[in-house]
Amino acid sequence: MPHAIPPLLIIDAGQPVAPLRRHGDFAHWIRVAAGLGRREAVAVNVEAGDALPACAGFSGVIVSGSAAMVTERLDWSEHAAAWLRDAAQAGLPLFGICYGHQLIAHALGGTVGDSPGGRTMGTVEVACTTAAHEDPLFAALPARFAAQVTHLQSVLRAPPDAVVLATAGHDPCHAFRWRDRVWGVQFHPEFSALHMRGYIRARADLLRREGADPERLAAAVRAAPQARRLLRRFARRARTLATILTDRGHDDDGSKEGVGG
Repeated sequence: MPHAIPPLLIIDAGQPVAPLRRHGDFAHWIRVAAGLGRREAVAVNVEAGDALPACAGFSGVIVSGSAAMVTERLDWSEHAAAWLRDAAQAGLPLFGICYGHQLIAHALGGTVGDSPGGRTMGTVEVACTTAAHEDPLFAALPARFAAQVTHLQSVLRAPPDAVVLATAGHDPCHAFRWRDRVWGVQFHPEFSALHMRGYIRARADLLRREGADPERLAAAVRAAPQARRLLRRFARRARTLATILTDRGHDDDGSKEGVGG
């Protein structure tokens, strides 16, 4: 008889811009993009003060973006970083998005800071490195693919034991893998084109003050299906690994009972 697969944990580190909240929160966007049913994911909002559960009951973790900055070293953020470091060391699959990407890098000894090119927003072209060809999630991607981005900070130096999987514009570490079960991506695979245009409109005045053209950025937004598929690949990989470990655990229990009986 098949055993239940533990759910994925979504660590929500913020909220979408106000005009887009009618479409749900980040956890909802991530769950939909990852192809997870309501019972296949559990969300905690660490920015709002939710406590992080024990990691043993989950098949993997996805960390959302946030309007906060990792360099602010906020209490809830540093607590989440320590939790993620322990989870990574314990072998739990992790996937960080934007702020989550930066937070995992920080937790594992990388360096996060202001992006050399300043604010980046819109649909950009991401370039895979040669290391991506052998990566379980990135190997199926083309050498260059579109992705949605909105960020002011980035990973300036990947953590020790990490490999850089992609670059984009001024970001030398737009995606990385740490060892064999932890990933971070600066882009937003959970964003649809609608989400991206909504962010540009919400930040239009700010973008103009910074010398950017929000109308041009919005017009250039296009779908990014290759980036979006990474979330499904991660969820499938984490759940498959959890199934193997769960079945192995039950087999071990059965063996022990047989020996003792």
